[in-house]
Amino acid sequence: MRIAVLNHESDQALSHAMARFGHECHPYTEGRTLLQALRRQTFDLLVLGWGLPDIAGLDVVKTVRNELKSRLPILFVAAHREEAHVIEGLNAGADDFMTNPVQANELEARVNALLRRSYPAQHEAELVFGDYHFYPPSRVLKVKGSKVELKNREYELALFLFQNLGRMLSREHLHEAVWGVSVEALSRSLDTHVSRLRTKLGLRPESGFLLLAIYGLGYRLEAVEANRLAENRSS
Repeated sequence: MRIAVLNHESDQALSHAMARFGHECHPYTEGRTLLQALRRQTFDLLVLGWGLPDIAGLDVVKTVRNELKSRLPILFVAAHREEAHVIEGLNAGADDFMTNPVQANELEARVNALLRRSYPAQHEAELVFGDYHFYPPSRVLKVKGSKVELKNREYELALFLFQNLGRMLSREHLHEAVWGVSVEALSRSLDTHVSRLRTKLGLRPESGFLLLAIYGLGYRLEAVEANRLAENRSS
């Protein structure tokens, strides 16, 4: 998973822990820098400290929820577990609260629990999206009962897009999720893979799904409502 960690520059324990858990960790030491990044990039989880050099962690959460309108799961990690802080953090939109120093096992368990709740489709043996049936253990995709032949990266990209249906995914996020790195040189490869998936999977309104390019940002796979499609045909 792609995780942003906002904390003091002198405290990198959380960033190191996320990397040890196998996540792609992106550390930030200033709230303004993180908020700028969130306007152009996407993450699966945000972990942040309470007191920060430029913006209070509480204000970061409020901006993410109220201004950016993001449902990104958020874990607060504070120096002290004061009841008032816990209540303020959760009421502002945070999903969980821990105190420093964190225990690695508890941190991993809480992060995994947040990810399971936020992205339940990523933990199933079979995923069904209309006529599209994914079988992750065998890496098989069937459309209307027929197996679709996909290369490894094509399958991974298709699965990731369907798992994040309706969510705009930045190019950097897609690069890391499918190729394991965020490199500009992969930009053309990403576009090529997207073009192939549109053709191979028939991602057109008639199929119930539409793969959209968000200019300068990334891609979003959308479900097309049947009634909307019928209205368009009749108009």
